[in-house]
Amino acid sequence: MTRPLARIQLAAVFRKEVRQVVRDRRMMFILIAAPVIQTMVFGFAMNFDVDRVRTVVLDRDRTDVSRGHARRLLADRTLVRAGDVPGPAEAEQAVHQGAAAAAVILPERLAADLAAGRPAEVQVVIDGTDPNRSTVAAGAVARYFGEVGERLAREGLAARGARAPAQLEVAPRLFYNPELRTPPYMIPGIAAMLLLVVTTIVTAMGLAREREMGTLEQVLVTPIRPVWLLAGKMAPYVVFGFVDVLLLVAAGSFVFDVPIRGPLPVLALGTVLYLLTTLGVGLFISSASRTQQQAFLGGFLFILPAMLLSGVMTPIAAMPRWLQLVTQLNPVRHYATVMRGCLLRGAGLVDLAWPLAALAVLGSAIFVASALRFRKTLG
Repeated sequence: MTRPLARIQLAAVFRKEVRQVVRDRRMMFILIAAPVIQTMVFGFAMNFDVDRVRTVVLDRDRTDVSRGHARRLLADRTLVRAGDVPGPAEAEQAVHQGAAAAAVILPERLAADLAAGRPAEVQVVIDGTDPNRSTVAAGAVARYFGEVGERLAREGLAARGARAPAQLEVAPRLFYNPELRTPPYMIPGIAAMLLLVVTTIVTAMGLAREREMGTLEQVLVTPIRPVWLLAGKMAPYVVFGFVDVLLLVAAGSFVFDVPIRGPLPVLALGTVLYLLTTLGVGLFISSASRTQQQAFLGGFLFILPAMLLSGVMTPIAAMPRWLQLVTQLNPVRHYATVMRGCLLRGAGLVDLAWPLAALAVLGSAIFVASALRFRKTLG
């Protein structure tokens, strides 16, 4: 009698839990739809191949031979042409401003030197903030011109009365991270992800906990306007967010030798705009959640794709074009760009105008929408 009774009780509890979950649309989305959607998106996003590196070309020779070398160098799409520049200063500026990750400089008299068997040197300027991308870009240029040099040498040896085989060398110049160390590139991205986790999850679960315990309703009976209630609850998280950023930057600088080259007020502005977004997302999740469990799962469902589509772990250029456009809506991508640009490249307000503007638009829209929804749920 004991075992049949236990089976009946187990079956009853099982049916009750299934019915409860099925009736909860939020939970059904988290359990069924969300994994399928994330698997499809992450399958496209998780691509560690480095290609389509934006490259500007300075052709100082301006001959058919030099133009042919530039065209064939970019033919395999490892490097993609981001434009032509008139001089070395413009080439370095394009790399400094982030408009290009590499600049190939073809010297004057390149065609004449190769034809005469004289040594020639091709220079490539590379943004070294991303060690993996820098290695691939430098390797692509060195590999192509190394093959050209070998071919010219074979042709020179095979021809009768040929002069000495042409010597073609590649001289790389690495900006910002000449040793190609990984921590200076990864630490700013990690800081962006950690700040997202702390502010979003804590905000979402904190407000959901108050609603679940009934303390939020007790505060509402006091003569305080909802806008001041919301401001008072968000302000401490802004302070903690700034403290976290200061600690992470200090730890990165002293422990991992991450340079601090840019103006800190620009970094502070980017942090404020970023916190506006992350706190807005946490507020939105809390307003759509009935329990702390739902708030935690909702935060997790936002944080995981935000991290994977940020470009911190996988290159955005390797993603499909449609997914690259989706990443423009990801605040983590823009804040990581601000952190890396300010700390590693010494970028200022003008250089980081686009990611800062994107953070301002995203932060304002998300926070206003979340505040309106939160106020509606309070009523």
